[in-house]
Amino acid sequence: SLLYESKIQNMGNAGRTGGQYYTPRPLIKTIVKLINPKIGEIIYDGACGSCGFLVETFNHIKESKSLTVTELKKLQSKTLFGQEKKNLAYIVGMMNMILHGIESPNIIRTNTLEENIMDIQNKDRVDVILANPPFGGGEQTQVQENFPIKSGETAYLFLQHFIKKLKARGRAGIIIKNTFLSNSDGKFLRKELLETCNLHTILNLPQKVFTAGVKTIVLFFEKGTPTKKIFYYDLNLERNLGLTNPLTENDLKEFIDLYTSKKEGLNSWSKNIKDVNKETWDLSVDNPNKKEIIDNRTPTDIISEIEKLNKQGTEALKKIKELL
Repeated sequence: SLLYESKIQNMGNAGRTGGQYYTPRPLIKTIVKLINPKIGEIIYDGACGSCGFLVETFNHIKESKSLTVTELKKLQSKTLFGQEKKNLAYIVGMMNMILHGIESPNIIRTNTLEENIMDIQNKDRVDVILANPPFGGGEQTQVQENFPIKSGETAYLFLQHFIKKLKARGRAGIIIKNTFLSNSDGKFLRKELLETCNLHTILNLPQKVFTAGVKTIVLFFEKGTPTKKIFYYDLNLERNLGLTNPLTENDLKEFIDLYTSKKEGLNSWSKNIKDVNKETWDLSVDNPNKKEIIDNRTPTDIISEIEKLNKQGTEALKKIKELL
């Protein structure tokens, strides 16, 4: 199973087709750990790709406590559910789950967005949703008719589906492009999310967490009560992420520690909903604790510093020549 996942990751790193279905495992493990799905709950991913969220949820529940035979059977057959539109992703995901010990994966190959969300009833709802829906795309007008808030952005349609699919007090951890927080075409969806769910935490991720370099955020919310306050965490790393320097679980340690306490610091802060502009519903990441460094040097100071550096450079070259 480890070898198989490494191959999926390599497909993404090489820019090949399968990589679009790969979400970095340290990020998935962190989201699963914080949402903390339990045995007896139904966990769902409507855009499951390589099934990373479902596999990590399976491992998390299995390791959380000693399960009885009945509970193990429930975990195998009545806990994890997913849907995937694309053939390759469906095959990759099914194989990934089987190799991780899930004998009969409840994965359906279908376009989740073709389901009219008004047809979702209580019996269809789930306890936990963990997902990284595809960005961009653009569904046909016929598909958009299945949603109250029309959008050409596939992820916005998925988010509406997820909100509707959750039970009351159901929990979700959703990865989405950070433009969702400020784009004008997402304001009605932001309003819907804030009024129907408690969007308690937003994690802002660095540029290169994903191979494609898209800036993303993670939305953590619970359905049933309106949002009153949002806790933001801006993940600032002291290095540039890339193929040879990927995101690690240690990078997310501080966020995990602050997730429950909601303690404010250099990279974390809170925003009251009463302070949100009700015209735009803008939720942009804007760290109030980040101090702007002001350069008070005069032009003369700058020129003097340049001359000093030039002199040091000349002396260094002179010493190198003497050594040669």
